[in-house]
Amino acid sequence: MPLPTLQREVQRLVEAGILQDRTVGRARLVRANLAHPVADPLTQVLQDTFGPQSVIGEEFEAVGADGVLIYGSWAERYHGTPGLPPHDVDVLVVGAVDRADVYDAADRAQHRLGIQVSPVIRTPEQWAGDADSLVVQIKASPTLDVTPERQVSARAGGHEAKPRSRR
Repeated sequence: MPLPTLQREVQRLVEAGILQDRTVGRARLVRANLAHPVADPLTQVLQDTFGPQSVIGEEFEAVGADGVLIYGSWAERYHGTPGLPPHDVDVLVVGAVDRADVYDAADRAQHRLGIQVSPVIRTPEQWAGDADSLVVQIKASPTLDVTPERQVSARAGGHEAKPRSRR
């Protein structure tokens, strides 16, 4: 996009109150006006289109997992828990998957998002049980289901992986 076009569109958004700007020296700093009534809906649209849940879902689709969940600080912020911005995206992959494929998907997602993606793998049996302390912690915490075919269903206190039918 040509710079004059970008500047014109930014100015329109500033005039509409959606963006705020200020000048520091010769630089013009622009940021979202979070108090504007459309800030939350626009944030949601951008997150749904370009955010971790969309990118993780797309990149982990080829892995063939029974379930893919975002957990940890990113999921907590997404669900409204106050705290510092997350420095990574924690991803649980449930299924009999190839470890190299999972880490390749994480690398691709990390490249697209510009934030570290930290995957962990659990078998369906590990996920169904309560012997694994990480599984217990994830089930008790906010999560975001990004399974490409939505094969992980919510239940009270967490999520439960459902086996995917093999075609």
